[in-house]
Amino acid sequence: MNIIIPMAGMGKRMRPHTLTTAKPLLPVAGKPIVQRLVEDIVATCNEKVDEIAFIISPAFGKEVEAHLCSVAETLGAKGKICYQETPLGTAHAILCAGDTLKGNVFIAFADTLFKATFSIDTNKDAIVWTQRVDDPSAFGVVKMNEAREIQAFVEKPKEFVSDLAIIGVYYFKDGDRLKKEMQRLIDNDIKLKGEYQLTDAMEHMLKNGVKFYTGQVEEWLDCGNKDNTVYTNGRVLSIKQHSEQLIDPSAVIEQSVIIQPCYIGKGVKVKNSVIGPMVSLESGVTVEDSRISNSIVQADSLVKNACIENSMLGKSVTYMEKPSELSIGDFSTHI
Repeated sequence: MNIIIPMAGMGKRMRPHTLTTAKPLLPVAGKPIVQRLVEDIVATCNEKVDEIAFIISPAFGKEVEAHLCSVAETLGAKGKICYQETPLGTAHAILCAGDTLKGNVFIAFADTLFKATFSIDTNKDAIVWTQRVDDPSAFGVVKMNEAREIQAFVEKPKEFVSDLAIIGVYYFKDGDRLKKEMQRLIDNDIKLKGEYQLTDAMEHMLKNGVKFYTGQVEEWLDCGNKDNTVYTNGRVLSIKQHSEQLIDPSAVIEQSVIIQPCYIGKGVKVKNSVIGPMVSLESGVTVEDSRISNSIVQADSLVKNACIENSMLGKSVTYMEKPSELSIGDFSTHI
């Protein structure tokens, strides 16, 4: 089994957090998004993962490349870096990892995490994972028959055809066949809104006898913007609190209350504060005289005299609120 992770996008919806950090490397419950994604995929595989190809922008830099390769190695696979210099669509991105497109291939876009208990049926031609949504008109969806075989892919349907949204996670039994189909798009300049799309390749495969099946995840966790990432952080903490050590032994917690679930990283110092629930404090964070809930505070930041909720602070941030002197009369409300 080979795994391909397209992640070359610049993460504009996540700015300012992606100005210095690639979006898939932003932390969720103590680990980069892409690391959690790859770990979850490997856990679903019934066979050994040989290679994990990360499709990135050259602008990400050598430090990011080394980190991604180390993630693959910790999972017993070879890490491979592939470049997409110009964003020309999903099919173009995947083709940048052309040498990895062989045999059984699992593809997952790196702004998606999922909760699932499935295992991959490698005997099927192809599997597209979906999640039921309330408003299918905002998504690409699949239309299927009673045998759960996909009959059509429909992009952002104006009229109801299905509520099963494609979440960006795919399995293909024949990676070489997929490679040829995507190359056909490039060779014939077949584009949708100026880009080469994976769904166009899959639609052609479907018409030519490849059987596509749908698999459903229990929960689809999006990391496309700040609010969704903070929510995803909380959900991952809830899911992982009994299977991972979320409070590092080196953390110093003085006269404070930790309301679980929380992630407290290496070297964190918390004093006279209430932390949680649903909070991640990355390595080297210091919190004093504060209340933090449902938030992510990234490495080496300082929070003091603050009340923070539903927030995301970047690396090496200093955030301090000034204590107030008050004289408020009877029957008053101060908000």
